[in-house]
Amino acid sequence: MSFLIIFLVALAVSAVGFRRYIWFISIGYGFSIAAIGAALLVMFGVQGRLSVIPIIMSALLIVYGLRLGIYLLVREYRSASYHQVMQDAIDNGEHVTLPLKLLTWVGCALLYACEASPVLFRLDNHAGTDVMGIVGAAVMAGGIILESAADFTKNRFKQQHPDRFCDVGVFRLVRCPNYLGEVITWIGVFLSGVTVFDNAWQWIAAIGGFVCITWIMFGGARRLELRQNKEYGDDPAYRHYSKHTPILIPFIPLHSLANEKWLIG
Repeated sequence: MSFLIIFLVALAVSAVGFRRYIWFISIGYGFSIAAIGAALLVMFGVQGRLSVIPIIMSALLIVYGLRLGIYLLVREYRSASYHQVMQDAIDNGEHVTLPLKLLTWVGCALLYACEASPVLFRLDNHAGTDVMGIVGAAVMAGGIILESAADFTKNRFKQQHPDRFCDVGVFRLVRCPNYLGEVITWIGVFLSGVTVFDNAWQWIAAIGGFVCITWIMFGGARRLELRQNKEYGDDPAYRHYSKHTPILIPFIPLHSLANEKWLIG
């Protein structure tokens, strides 16, 4: 029943995608996660079943979701170049049929609920504070910090160098540190629940959410690489940067995802 509630919360918030199709997976995503975090605090707070780790992780879901949602909302309306890129990369919804929109809406809401489900299952199963809960919360916080630093760094850099690729700060570590931060965030959420899942359904929901969002992040990194290759491919400095800096996973010499057909295209 509690999973159904957070699914319905995500369904309600992500419905903004009916206004603009891309919002199902952008603004609707961020604010859905924040709403799920708030719903967990309210639901289990009323029942008097909150403990330290779930409170922290629910709060982190709110912080993560609000930061991402507000960031994307501001960028959507302030950055003409970003808006044009998104218009070129993703159908704006004018040619998307209603059944496909409905499928996208329900699928996205289900994904968002599954991503956050380890926190829900910790509460549902009356689990207290344990080592994996602490580790998961710490990893999650680290991912949020990395993603925030990446967005701040790129925004500041682009204000000063609008026509150059960003290769400073955390972008020296990998070329897509925001996607890396996203993956780390959800690794933390998943890890927090591995000691508390008590049936096959909970494992399936948690693993499904984690695998799907990780796959989506690799696909996002691939699409970004294709766009940057098109925009900066003639720049020797960019070719040097892309050759010597991993795209997503630090210290692992995977410098290109452009030819990986198994990723989302």
